[in-house]
Amino acid sequence: MAERRYDERDVRIRPGRGSRPRTKRRPEHADARTAMVVAVDRGRYTVLLDPGGPDETRILAMKARELGRDRVVPGDRVDVVGDTTGAEGSLARIVRIGERRTVLRRTADDTDPVERIIVANADRLVVVTALADPEPRTRMIDRCVAAAYDAGMEVLLALTKGDLADPAELIAMYAPIGVDVVVTSRGVDPVTGERTIVGLDRLRDVLTGDVSVLVGHSGVGKSTLVNALVPDARRAVGVVNDVTGRGRHTSSSAIALEVHGTDAPTWVIDTPGVRSFGLAHVDPSHLLGAFPDLDEVARECPRGCTHLADSPDCMLDEWVADAPDDVVRAARAARLDSFRRLLVSRLGVEDESDGDGARGR
Repeated sequence: MAERRYDERDVRIRPGRGSRPRTKRRPEHADARTAMVVAVDRGRYTVLLDPGGPDETRILAMKARELGRDRVVPGDRVDVVGDTTGAEGSLARIVRIGERRTVLRRTADDTDPVERIIVANADRLVVVTALADPEPRTRMIDRCVAAAYDAGMEVLLALTKGDLADPAELIAMYAPIGVDVVVTSRGVDPVTGERTIVGLDRLRDVLTGDVSVLVGHSGVGKSTLVNALVPDARRAVGVVNDVTGRGRHTSSSAIALEVHGTDAPTWVIDTPGVRSFGLAHVDPSHLLGAFPDLDEVARECPRGCTHLADSPDCMLDEWVADAPDDVVRAARAARLDSFRRLLVSRLGVEDESDGDGARGR
């Protein structure tokens, strides 16, 4: 019998898994519809078609395999295909993530290489801080301001519990550097006798027409503000531990909520309470941008100045020393100390002024 010759075209493939020819070409999904991601829960994504419009439809979706490890977060604009009716039991598929205007990130600490994307496409970061119970932690505020600046977002400092402490010191510290400040306090409606939040109208006016993400420690009143802005949100409200002074985590996931009764489409994204805000993703050279008052002075520093405490002829130290009085000098020194702690922590160098790290104080 003559010997049979084989070539590559004669190779047989067993039927079953792996027998289909693969291609790198992805489907165009020309019929995909654009939606806004409002919540993420264990691999399922709640998205809105025509958010805030007459045809708004809430649907549940999963992420297409072709997206790989690309993370989808609240605020994302995505393209979805499949069953987009929103009917009970239906499931659509996210096939594309739109270009993001802004991305708010944080890391576990200042050396963690893993970035955690919190939200996308937000216009403003609202740093919610209680004036008392728990005490304000200015270094955490500074970290949030730095992250917002790096993300290209505006910053609003929302000071809660104004009935317990005077907000003047914090206002004097942040208002001059371009951070808008709103103060709210707990009160009683003189007509109905029900509990109310004084200053809520001012907060709503500032947020109108934008997408704002709220960040803050547990127990500062963040969820209380969200519930007041969006009455049907029903975000859980926690209490502060009398021993540790820390709040209990009540919001377990980020969620985007529409604020009704405004002159323009308005959204707030509530996030879980945080105890740290690492800045490993922020270029150290960008940190000065979060401190406009220091940035202006630092322009007069000699070439190569590191702006650290041991840097010779740093104009920042002279700026503190030249303050007109003790009150201004103390405020400037606090600002410079906060900046240097951020810089030292981000650079990973030793410095006598370092101590609080990513957790702030």
